[in-house]
Amino acid sequence: MRRRHRRLTTEAELDITAFMNLMIVLVPVLLLGMVFSQVRMIELNFPGMEAGDVPAAEDLRLVVTVIPTGLEIADSEHGLIEVLPISGEAQNYHGLRSVLQQIKRHVPDKTDVILEVGPSVDYQTLVSVMDTVRSYPAVVATSVVEAELFPDVSLMDAAENRVLAQSPNAEDGEGV
Repeated sequence: MRRRHRRLTTEAELDITAFMNLMIVLVPVLLLGMVFSQVRMIELNFPGMEAGDVPAAEDLRLVVTVIPTGLEIADSEHGLIEVLPISGEAQNYHGLRSVLQQIKRHVPDKTDVILEVGPSVDYQTLVSVMDTVRSYPAVVATSVVEAELFPDVSLMDAAENRVLAQSPNAEDGEGV
């Protein structure tokens, strides 16, 4: 009779202690590195342009100057359009809105405007002018909606000694 020998089968154990030691050190180092290497990016889109487009000369370059004594609306190529002196203690936002609505009717495809801001203009005035320039309340089908004026706003510094110009209406009787 033949004897059958039972073969000894032993399962191999996987020793992962070295790998675990590596992970215990590597994971916190990677997590700490992520905190300190945050990417800060400001996306700049030039008014009236898509990403990658080259700036082209436009017919109308609308500039709204905000200084403590009032507002000026001008075309940087063709000159002054309207001067809105300060009324009481506040800027003339209503006048600004109506002039910009008239301009928008003449050039409906234009979406960009440059705000030239004086150094002594307070933050609330700047925000109010930006809101006025971007949109206006309009009634559509018995509900009030925000209609678009010039949503692409660029900022520029005005000269420190900038004074309000004379109204073009006073000189030649023309407006927008």
